[in-house]
Amino acid sequence: MAYKRKTLSLDDTRKLFKDGRKKFVTVEEGALLYSLGIHRFRDIAKDAKALYHVGRSALVNIEIVDEFMEMFRDE
Repeated sequence: MAYKRKTLSLDDTRKLFKDGRKKFVTVEEGALLYSLGIHRFRDIAKDAKALYHVGRSALVNIEIVDEFMEMFRDE
């Protein structure tokens, strides 16, 4: 039997952060923070080697993703 995932709003996600930042977030939280789709964010996290599998959960190190994203900045 499948279950429905709890959807997170951006306000709910911001409440989870201390001082506006957490080191690890779920893929869903990261997608909200970066205004990307879940699949696109997961692909970026994989490319940045920032995706950690803990049991059946996937966590993303935001610090690594931030550094990776800076490489694509237009000047």
